Amino acid sequence: MEALIPVINKLQDVFNTIGTDAIQLPQIVVVGAQSSGKSSVLEAIVGKDFLPRGSGIVTRRPLVLQLVHVAKDDNSYRCADEGTLNLDEWGKFLHTKNKIFTDFDEIRTEIENETVRLSGANKGICPEAINLKIFSNKVVNLTLVDLPGLTKVPVGDQPENIENQIKELIFKYTVNPNSIILAVTPANTDFATSEAIKLARDVDPEGRRTLAVITKLDLMDAGTDAVDVLCGRVIPVKLGIIGVVNRSQQDINERKSISDALKDEASYLQRKYPALANRNGTPYLAKTLNRLLMHHIRDCLPELKTRVNVMISQFQQLLNSYGEAVEDKGQTLLQIITKFASAYCSTIEGTARNIETTELCGGARICYIFHETFGRTLDGIDPLAGLTTLDILTAIRNATGPRPALFVPEVSFELLVKRQIRRLEEPSLRCVELVHEEMQRIIQHCGIEVQQEMLRFPKLHESIVEVVTQLLRRRLPPTNCMVENMVAIELAYINTKHPDFHDAVLVRGLSKGLLEEKRTIKSSLSGAGESASAANGVGEGAVNGETKIINKLRDRSPGRLVRSTSLRAFNASQENAAASSGIQTAMPISAGGFLANLMGTASSGQNTPAQGGTPAHTLALNSPAKPVNLLPEVPITAPARKLSPREQHDCEVIEKLIKSYFLIIRKSIQDSVPKAIMHFLVNYVKDNLQSELVTHLYRHDEFNTLLSESDHIGARRKEAIEMVKALQRASLIIGEIRETHMW
Repeated sequence: MEALIPVINKLQDVFNTIGTDAIQLPQIVVVGAQSSGKSSVLEAIVGKDFLPRGSGIVTRRPLVLQLVHVAKDDNSYRCADEGTLNLDEWGKFLHTKNKIFTDFDEIRTEIENETVRLSGANKGICPEAINLKIFSNKVVNLTLVDLPGLTKVPVGDQPENIENQIKELIFKYTVNPNSIILAVTPANTDFATSEAIKLARDVDPEGRRTLAVITKLDLMDAGTDAVDVLCGRVIPVKLGIIGVVNRSQQDINERKSISDALKDEASYLQRKYPALANRNGTPYLAKTLNRLLMHHIRDCLPELKTRVNVMISQFQQLLNSYGEAVEDKGQTLLQIITKFASAYCSTIEGTARNIETTELCGGARICYIFHETFGRTLDGIDPLAGLTTLDILTAIRNATGPRPALFVPEVSFELLVKRQIRRLEEPSLRCVELVHEEMQRIIQHCGIEVQQEMLRFPKLHESIVEVVTQLLRRRLPPTNCMVENMVAIELAYINTKHPDFHDAVLVRGLSKGLLEEKRTIKSSLSGAGESASAANGVGEGAVNGETKIINKLRDRSPGRLVRSTSLRAFNASQENAAASSGIQTAMPISAGGFLANLMGTASSGQNTPAQGGTPAHTLALNSPAKPVNLLPEVPITAPARKLSPREQHDCEVIEKLIKSYFLIIRKSIQDSVPKAIMHFLVNYVKDNLQSELVTHLYRHDEFNTLLSESDHIGARRKEAIEMVKALQRASLIIGEIRETHMW
């Protein structure tokens, strides 16, 4: 059982060396108000004057004090090189390494100097601890922590929140479930108002690890005693309440020895508290603390073993992630390049080991861009968006030239449908841009292993990012060019013989209108022939000519018949309307208005029903602008009129033809653009990424620069190595304890 505390002291040394709080070791934490006698209790336990003393706040940094019992014939802690073979007592500080202190006055001076070094000389405090180990044959094995006393009003250089700072510092040590709290309270104050007991209860409400100490028993008012307090009648404490008698300031000034003070303490307790003398006093307190600490260590040791083993595994894994020191730089560079290229391609293909679960990335996001973003955008384009009935009529009239044509030319249909097809180019190029952005973003989603390498070699990371960025940037123009050419190809030839152009639905919807058009054409041609015969006697030839044309139309394919009859009917309707209303049959809008229509914008007087203007079957035709006019131009607006049935029918035919052909082209673009992007951008980068990286990065003169390790990673690796070594030493120390030592 006695071997447990030295084991904890060894573990304390191990972890103090690397400066970590990861392992919470069992220790005794001394808390109390300022000038409550904490330092006097510690000195009485050690048996030496070694702590700074005085009025006001003296302890301004935590002092971790390890007491090691060393018998005179015990050579396990003695060393000839250090000159401790024949010493009875000596001390060592962690910050002075192997320096031996045999004079305890020097120990006090070193504590004062180290306190001033970090806390200043004017009452300031510092949370960084001072570690002191005292070897003696007159002490019991203990690990104690002396903390600054609680204060209320700041003095000197102390900040305004000095009380909160000290409480936070005390909380840091007392919250450790492996610590025993030694709550010190002076006897000349009301025990029920003890700040130390209150702080202890905050972190140990059940009192399982709190031991109370009542100091200054000899300073109580005459006629009073501490019997009720020591017996636990005022406030019960599970681990007990022990009373001690401290040396007064006069005794300290007169250099009264600790041994004499202990004798006076025993005499006072026998005289004042004879029934309680054997369960109070400094010697009993030291033995009680030793017993409590050993039992506490026994309870904590199994969990401590497990914790150390788990931390060894964790830090070993962390060390592995930082990688070994680079020996063959060429091989290391090739391995990193290969690993990055493989991780990049795996992210695109969806075979990466570390798959993102919070958002789409890589190939999945590219698929989403193709079929959701791009697909829905194309589906949302109205085949007739931006086209009004006036636009269609204007295009037909502009295609006829200076004279009315017998047949409305196909140029008008091609002109309008090309205008609509051009609208597919912008979303297609935007699709290329989105895929390019995603492939740039994949660089940051190449797996944890590659990211660790990138953090380790920042110069290499920058170079890899630069090479990939340049590769993607070079592939962007040919991809955009291909997409633009795909739209240009569709614009180059309007294939009205496409097998899907005149589907069954379109033919059935127009069949009824074709019969009416044929009858209208016959009647129009007959009337024109008779008039010509009466005037000039040559009408029969015209009639015969038109009859031959009609017969030829009957032998044509349904699609061409629809086109010819509908366009021709439009001419006839325009001539009849002009004869009846007196409106000119020339181009109904100016050249500027026609260009505006080609760009998808409406003229000021052309409102559609969706815009709350004139209905689709009603138009306000503007007179043509004069080429040259020196006088101020006054726009002349023709009165609004309704479309004739033939005009309305011709517009509907053109609209259906445009819609039918546009849907065919949209479907083709929606299918071919993703394929082009995959071929010219995605697959090209996948196939050439590794060779591109090797070509630009694998240069012998750049090895040292590219593989220069970051200072951050180097420092972390060093810390991890020290931590692994410390934990392995701690595991060996714990393993030295036999099961018999625990009981």
